[in-house]
Amino acid sequence: MARLGVVLSTATDAPPKEFVRLGKYAEEQGFAAILVNEGRGDALACAEAIALGTTRIQVGTNIANIYFRHPFLAAMTAATIADLSDGRLLLGFGISHRPLIESLGLKMDQPREYLRRYLQTVRRALAGQPIGTFFHPRPAPYPVPLYVAAVTTETAEIGGELAEGIMPFLPARAYLTRLCEAAKTAARRVGKDPQALDCIVSIPTFVSEDIEQARSAARYNLAFFAQLPFYRKQWRRCGFVDEVNAMQEAWKKNDRRAAAALVSDRMVDEVCVYGPPSLCREQLAAFREAGAAMPVLAVSPVNEERLAATWKALHLLAP
Repeated sequence: MARLGVVLSTATDAPPKEFVRLGKYAEEQGFAAILVNEGRGDALACAEAIALGTTRIQVGTNIANIYFRHPFLAAMTAATIADLSDGRLLLGFGISHRPLIESLGLKMDQPREYLRRYLQTVRRALAGQPIGTFFHPRPAPYPVPLYVAAVTTETAEIGGELAEGIMPFLPARAYLTRLCEAAKTAARRVGKDPQALDCIVSIPTFVSEDIEQARSAARYNLAFFAQLPFYRKQWRRCGFVDEVNAMQEAWKKNDRRAAAALVSDRMVDEVCVYGPPSLCREQLAAFREAGAAMPVLAVSPVNEERLAATWKALHLLAP
């Protein structure tokens, strides 16, 4: 059976207990993994809660912010979750975004190099190697596969070199293929098997029988991410230069609706999954063809609450 996952957003108003209930239902429905992003909550803590409430489904982060916790703590937390889940943890890390990081009083300096060092430290700690002068951790009781939130080919190369896979978000399908090839080339360069490299892709998902309403919700969703320079850079590389430049101008006036009106149908078609379940399944198949070993549903609402939309998608798009 083809792998299919779902990512839960800590930016929702759903409490962690609701995440556990969603995890149990996703497991019953045959989903391969349930992951958590890091918005207004702790992705690793939520993944641990879901792990304790389930028995088979893989749990993890999509993604954990490398600036929020020291790599030693990230490794020790991961080892704990891997132990409690009997080895079901998938650990995705990402750089996040400069406006977000700097708004918290943190400094983002040479983020790719910091990501590289971060992954290396996490890997050493999970293996039980000394970290600093005083800390000599116990080795993790289970393997913990690491993933990199690749938005650019340069970051994908770090994933191919140092991780078990990549976790792109918001790529057009053709660009997803480029990210996968960049990761595989880097893996091959350091003597790793490129075919063993995993690719977990988080895809904005809008399930509705009304295709036009689904498209409208997708435009509004994509417009939000156009505020962030890393996604604008990715979308320009995807060929959406005119759309991105126009949305950037709209955001200078803080006008999300105007930005949404500038999202083209081509952009929605190539970046999102939307519409009735049958069409959504066709689009998921297209993402798999482009390189997604496991598409992950990042469910957003279409004229409903996000939580209700998530429950609906788990039911209608179950493998």
